[in-house]
Amino acid sequence: MSEKSIIEQGLTSIGIEFGSTRIKTVMVDMNGKPLAQGSHTWENQYENGIWTYSLDMIWNGLADSYADLVKNVEKEYGASITKVQSIGFSAMMHGYMAFNAAGDLLVPFRTWRNTITEEAASKLTKEFGFNIPQRWSIAHLYQAILNGEDHVGDITFFTTLAGYIHWQLTGEKVLGIGDASGMFPIDSTTRDYNKDYLAKFDKLIEGKGFGWKLEDILPKVLVAGDAAGKLTAEGVKKLDRSGKLETGVLVCPPEGDAGTGMVATNSVAIRTGNVSAGTSIFAMVVMEKALNKVHEEIDVVTTPVGDDVAMVHCNNCTSDINAWAKLFKEYSEAMGFEVDMDKLYTTMFTSAMKGAPDCGGLMGFNYFSGEPVTGFEEGRPVFIRKPDADFSFANFMRLNLFSAVSTLKYGLDILFKEENVAVDKLYGHGGYFKTKDAGQRIMSAAIGEPVTVMATAGEGGAWGIALLALYAVNKNKSLAEFLQEDIFGGEEGESVMADKAEIDGMNAFMDSFKKAMPVERAAIEAF
Repeated sequence: MSEKSIIEQGLTSIGIEFGSTRIKTVMVDMNGKPLAQGSHTWENQYENGIWTYSLDMIWNGLADSYADLVKNVEKEYGASITKVQSIGFSAMMHGYMAFNAAGDLLVPFRTWRNTITEEAASKLTKEFGFNIPQRWSIAHLYQAILNGEDHVGDITFFTTLAGYIHWQLTGEKVLGIGDASGMFPIDSTTRDYNKDYLAKFDKLIEGKGFGWKLEDILPKVLVAGDAAGKLTAEGVKKLDRSGKLETGVLVCPPEGDAGTGMVATNSVAIRTGNVSAGTSIFAMVVMEKALNKVHEEIDVVTTPVGDDVAMVHCNNCTSDINAWAKLFKEYSEAMGFEVDMDKLYTTMFTSAMKGAPDCGGLMGFNYFSGEPVTGFEEGRPVFIRKPDADFSFANFMRLNLFSAVSTLKYGLDILFKEENVAVDKLYGHGGYFKTKDAGQRIMSAAIGEPVTVMATAGEGGAWGIALLALYAVNKNKSLAEFLQEDIFGGEEGESVMADKAEIDGMNAFMDSFKKAMPVERAAIEAF
């Protein structure tokens, strides 16, 4: 069949992912091959001390991203999208969206980026004996309770961004288990919320007079392959403003960006892992057994089928690199040169490969926002150097690439060296790995293991949720088997291993990075 016929007969699946800077829509065929995509650019807003996106931004962004897909399909194939076999929605994990009985949002959406729940996260971690990071939904809820916020008594449902979008388009208050594991701890044996922790939380808030128990206001947990509802007429209106798309499309469980990253990199099996590096950076390893003790630097979430995953999540990664790219562009234009941004980024990354293994006496922090892994509630981008440092462009760019992964390494050292968690293959994806060899080699130096990038790594989480939508139609084997056999076909990807000098240089840099942390603290306090 021609691709036009495939599209017109609806033998396709669609995935839409709400990233921190882009809403991306991907259409795939029955084999998971991407046929077309659409996108919409957006940015979070800092309002009244909260990082947020408005409801108008969410719905306009969704419709615009889908409309861009429709336009590109018509342009490339001369086809109209009237039906698809399945669709899925994913988004940035965690955060807090709370609603009353009328379905009204009670307070503006509080995203994962907010580091305003330290008291709640600390108390819950102690109470559960399980690490609850600041960005988790339960930490936001408990902090609102500790703050005495009026809206808490009116809550009948709270969820993540992906869960909210799914609910509005299907009427179903459900969540994929991977995304749910960033709301509240999951018991991987029952594939549901941990009953002991639910009981402990309800006991904590006894006497508050709320008309709810925690389990009553959480979304129902589903695993990959489960049917999670169908697009309603109202849902289609929100998604497709042209009104051409048929109702009744099967929708897979909504997932978080961690889960879709695992799917997109074929790393849902035990002893596989991946690093997603963009605006934020996180690494995940699917574990054979539970951690020996609680580490505040390490989260435990799950794959889309509910297996335990150790996760180190850092709020900051490429934002500072992007800021310097903007400065270099402005300088070049002031000098009368036209700038190709792809060439600029490639030059920045490849130049870093020529720098000294330890960055030659340069140091920096890429903290645009707080970084709980290293104990910072706020961030200030900082660049410092010794008077006798080798201040070259190569060393400066190497510093920026090091800075982007240094906090991740801080957490991963605990996972690999203290907990002895084993990983057979670690996959990289995201903008940090776009330039051949560069990001891969530095990440390898950070973890001391090879890093593999697949040819499909650039497809990202929107492709991952499209594959989960496809899996909901074709669930005749495990998710790991489906990906390995039906999607990736045994593709191994390209692996890069840092040499000893590069690993030693990264370790020396990290020693200086830890010693320099008081500089970042002083910058926050003084500036």
